[in-house]
Amino acid sequence: MPTIQWYPGHISKAEKQLKEQLKRVDVVLEVLDARIPLASHHPQIPQWIGEKPRILVINRVDMIPDFVRQKWLNWFEQNNETAYFTNAKQGTGVKVIHKVAQKTGVAMNQRRRDRGMKPRPVRAVVIGLPNVGKSALINRLLGRKIVASARRAGVTRQLRWVRISDTIELLDSPGVIPGRLENQKNAAKLAICEDIGEAAYDNQEMAATLVDLLVELNFEQILPSRYQIDPLEMTGEEFVHTLGYERYQGDVERAALQLLNDFRKGLMGAIPLEFPPEISKKSNQV
Repeated sequence: MPTIQWYPGHISKAEKQLKEQLKRVDVVLEVLDARIPLASHHPQIPQWIGEKPRILVINRVDMIPDFVRQKWLNWFEQNNETAYFTNAKQGTGVKVIHKVAQKTGVAMNQRRRDRGMKPRPVRAVVIGLPNVGKSALINRLLGRKIVASARRAGVTRQLRWVRISDTIELLDSPGVIPGRLENQKNAAKLAICEDIGEAAYDNQEMAATLVDLLVELNFEQILPSRYQIDPLEMTGEEFVHTLGYERYQGDVERAALQLLNDFRKGLMGAIPLEFPPEISKKSNQV
């Protein structure tokens, strides 16, 4: 597994600012990538937010099959978590997020009234790794495009408060990522799903890793039907090279990019790169 590390200066700066703003926040919306809910979880977020309420948003639900969504839903429930599945790009599931955040605000303002304080809008922060759909979620909650959103890591560079309604204010923050990626298999999944900057990885290595993962997870049947090459007869690296020589006149880099983009755009179909671990594996809890 190639070594992947990515911690650009803007993320380091944003993390410091985010920790400061968290003191003012009432509720945290943590956004995860439905294809890799565990790999896209920042391990330090629970420590940062402490006892603050957290709404777990699993975005890009359109990119996984329904049976996998149900498996994750059950797994989170068994680990005492409520997961809300969304497709922020299309708006699916976003109204529920709005209602849950408002509910938190009602409870918060009741406590303020009990202490003789005036009610105010609930302050929520949208937090998560780069490119998991935070800005798209905010735009959907707002009902119009107000923050930049694109299919690549590192678009949001500044923290910004956005008033959603009279009852909710949202803080849009740049994606945060651990200073060091200890689990390199998870780092590769982040690269394949474009949840990490492209400067951190080699396209050919990640395309090969994608092929190996599809075989490991029993999704290998998509490859011969789409590319007319059987991955079971070779390694992922050999698959990428064979595709390059058979389809792109020996251009292996082009073949690698084709594989990655076909997966990222959903052209291979709805394919997850993770399944829920055994419930007994408590160390894997989000």
